[in-house]
Amino acid sequence: MTAQPLPARAGRVTILGVPVDAITFDDLLATIDTWIRADDGAHQVCTVSPEFVMIAQDDPDFMRVLHEADLCAADGIGLLFAARYLGHPLPERVTGSDGVPIIAERAAREGWSLYLLGAAPGIAERAAEVLTARHPALRIAGSYAGSPAPEEEDQIVERVNASGADILLVAYGAPRQDVWIARNRARLHVHAALGVGGTFDFIAGAIPRAPRWMQKLALEWLFRLIIQPWRWRRMLRLPRFVWGVLRYGKNAAQKETPA
Repeated sequence: MTAQPLPARAGRVTILGVPVDAITFDDLLATIDTWIRADDGAHQVCTVSPEFVMIAQDDPDFMRVLHEADLCAADGIGLLFAARYLGHPLPERVTGSDGVPIIAERAAREGWSLYLLGAAPGIAERAAEVLTARHPALRIAGSYAGSPAPEEEDQIVERVNASGADILLVAYGAPRQDVWIARNRARLHVHAALGVGGTFDFIAGAIPRAPRWMQKLALEWLFRLIIQPWRWRRMLRLPRFVWGVLRYGKNAAQKETPA
């Protein structure tokens, strides 16, 4: 599937083999609008973090998913630091946690409909309630926990397609959510599908987000570790990411220009 052109100011940086698009939230919204107007199939957006980059080093299938996605946004602040160090700065961090509320606000104005898939039972429904309370005009086409298990795919795809949703938000965590979208997007009738990690938990209030000052100081990972200490094994990927960028230096990134 061929992606629609990105805004002219956008480019693509490859960090340790993983593509990251130089986009802003405004670019993301403009691109989603283009896809909806074009009505040419489901397009995939991956929100890439340093953890994504390191998972992809050991998982060729996930690396392929990232390369075949229509957009790879820089979710982690570590990517902005790495891109700047490598001489190809990115304009801003485009996170799923901040992106879903922004997409919901735009969707309410434009009449786009959302489907919330994933998280623990009841969380997607609660997140939908919160979003519609903030934006009464927002159309939630459906919400469902489900699971990324292959045996559930047929009935989940049927649910999503029957809803008539324009945008599918999938919260199964990386890399499962992104692999799920890639595996099913040829038969999904939505225009855009995004992996959003723990965003529904944040919106529903099930898990608190780091205070703004911690987010600004790039310490959101530390806050998550404090409230979810079981994540410590996952956090070990962060120093590996830093070492990889430092070790490979300028050879770790390549700058691509839009087609």
